[in-house]
Amino acid sequence: MLDKLEMFIAVAREEHFGRAAESLGITQPSLSTGIKQLEEQLGVQLVFRGSRYGGLTPEGQTALVWARRIVGDARQLREEMRFKREGLSGRLRLAVIPTALTWAAWLAARFGEKHPNVRFTILSRTSVEILSMLDDLEVDAGISYLDNEPMGRVSTQPLYRERFMLVCAKDSPFAGRESIGWGELRGERLCLLTPDMQNRRIINRNFAEAGVEPEAWIESSSTVVLMATVERGGCVTVLPEDIARFLASGKAVSLVKLEGPGPAHSVGLIAPWREPHTPVLDAMLRAARGMSRHD
Repeated sequence: MLDKLEMFIAVAREEHFGRAAESLGITQPSLSTGIKQLEEQLGVQLVFRGSRYGGLTPEGQTALVWARRIVGDARQLREEMRFKREGLSGRLRLAVIPTALTWAAWLAARFGEKHPNVRFTILSRTSVEILSMLDDLEVDAGISYLDNEPMGRVSTQPLYRERFMLVCAKDSPFAGRESIGWGELRGERLCLLTPDMQNRRIINRNFAEAGVEPEAWIESSSTVVLMATVERGGCVTVLPEDIARFLASGKAVSLVKLEGPGPAHSVGLIAPWREPHTPVLDAMLRAARGMSRHD
């Protein structure tokens, strides 16, 4: 039944039989047969379908909660047994907000030094996508905001508080200053992350509290695009300090601290709430605790 539960989770996640089959590496007829067999075993219809996917039935919604729990427990059992045989090993999948990718790389590197048999896949995703991927068992953990929007039931380990920097060209009137206020950016040509990013929502709120309507001339989901745009001239951007310093290294840009008005938001490692965690996740949470610069 376990393989059929994984098919069911994929269908619920993709909301499309073809995409679900592709994500699992099987044919669509095999997927459809598996879902029908699962429905027969459970004695209920799980999915509304006609010529296409029509959503989950009420019974399907309930079954999805159990499917995630059962598949998650089965994977945890496999991880526990592998740990007994081989110690910490395997692949850890991390989904990370774009502005925390440097922290993900540092955490993976430090963890890998101590546990060389653990490999990593690091994906850049929005905070909403990260929570969805954790629910659907697509990733093992994430790095995201801890205190800005509801997260549900997860385990967390704070890493740092996000402080913003203005990134501008070397010849900008702001260059060389120690700090500026958000209100001083009124009327400036800005390049910013896209509105679906939680970082952008925080930035918009800070501008609003300073009485500024930000003018985003360029929007991107990539911090690399923002930095390259500033270096070419004509725009300024706002980035968290760590990613700003990393991307600015060796480039003809200046960094200036932004003061106030909003609080510094907490960013950290998040993992599905389980007691106990898998050995790898437990070790990862401990590693994050050792790296934390949260104050």
